[in-house]
Amino acid sequence: MASSSSSSSGATERRGIPGAQFVEDVQTYLTQLGLDVNSALAFLQERLQQYKVVEMKLLAQQRELQAKIPDIEKCLEVVATLQAKKGTGEELIADFEVSEGIYSRASIEETNSVCLWLGANVMLEYSLEEATALLQKNLDNARASLEVLVADLLFLRDQTTITQVTIARVYNWDVHQRRTQQVAATAIAQE
Repeated sequence: MASSSSSSSGATERRGIPGAQFVEDVQTYLTQLGLDVNSALAFLQERLQQYKVVEMKLLAQQRELQAKIPDIEKCLEVVATLQAKKGTGEELIADFEVSEGIYSRASIEETNSVCLWLGANVMLEYSLEEATALLQKNLDNARASLEVLVADLLFLRDQTTITQVTIARVYNWDVHQRRTQQVAATAIAQE
């Protein structure tokens, strides 16, 4: 039997998320950490709670990005429509939201520029080509960020599972040790 307390794939880190150590041998694990069972279980429970907090933050970021991507795609479509109408002399009829649930109709004449909200109450005017380039860059960045977040969430779920398994293994090992000691004490008392 191997005397190693962890597998070679355990205890790595991803973007600040500490990796969980898979415990093969609980006795060796406890000895290496210098902890008793209760301290080890407390440490593991704390780590599990940290994972849950990080997961909630990542899920919130994921929801934000999933909401942002369709908005950027819609903006790209509007700019593409304006570019398509450029030079045709046709005006574009558009319905837009004035406030929640209140819409108005606008007639947009041929234009060479659009204004984009950049955030923090900042709006800048861009040429149609610049707006397309900026929006495409923002869309690519949002999609890349979403991919990283999904990978982080998968890593985090793996670490959560490993930690839950480790908690169970340590707890079960402790129960087994207590039973063994109890049986030994009972055998000695009967002699």
